[in-house]
Amino acid sequence: MRADAFLARAGRLPVGSLRDLTGGGGLVVVAPHPDDESLGCGGLIAAAAAEGLPVRLVVVSDGVGSHPNSRSHPPARLRDLREAETLAAASALGLAPARVRFLRLPDRAVPGAGPEAEAAARTIAETARECGAGALFVTWAHDPHCDHQAAARIVALARRLCGAVRVHAYPVWGWSLPAGTEVGPEPAGLRLDVSAHAAAKQAAIRAHRSQVTDLIADDPEGFRLEPAMLARFAGSHEIFLDVPPETEP
Repeated sequence: MRADAFLARAGRLPVGSLRDLTGGGGLVVVAPHPDDESLGCGGLIAAAAAEGLPVRLVVVSDGVGSHPNSRSHPPARLRDLREAETLAAASALGLAPARVRFLRLPDRAVPGAGPEAEAAARTIAETARECGAGALFVTWAHDPHCDHQAAARIVALARRLCGAVRVHAYPVWGWSLPAGTEVGPEPAGLRLDVSAHAAAKQAAIRAHRSQVTDLIADDPEGFRLEPAMLARFAGSHEIFLDVPPETEP
């Protein structure tokens, strides 16, 4: 199916509940970069935290690729800033700092296979067992970003270590795919109504100041989320695509 048709249909998936998504267990959100969790799963995290479900967040990359030429924020300082922003975002969503793990794999070069990917998968599987997770959430394998695709492959490895656990994909950069891109069969999954948690989600997104403002102004190649992209994640529902084991990357 073409990306434009796929995403249009994804926007019309049936609305489900947290229990429908997790089977009543906890959940682990896997974010390739600091901020993906707020964009794609901010409402999910806030809703689960409000209901008292065990929630964990695993951030895969160190995030230092967003401003590679900044002199004011060399890699170590930028990594610390982005992790602090993530903890602030998590707090806005009701998630305590102890529930967040940073794997610090290299931004723009997250491995999808090999020893580092396998170690990351083991950490995710351990995190899932720790919170009794019924589901893992990770970026869509067709997102046009190498780290998002690698994160999907890492979660596929983790799934094999977790036993009976569901996997759901959330599109982030998939919305920017060329319309004619082939992405496979039509979507299956659910949408979650997150309108009750819209304020918390927007506060979490704003907490990533290095990504949504000119906080770091000395890198002409620095990344900033554009208003149109942010608007995409201001809706009343979040989309979670089913990832059957046989379709994993």
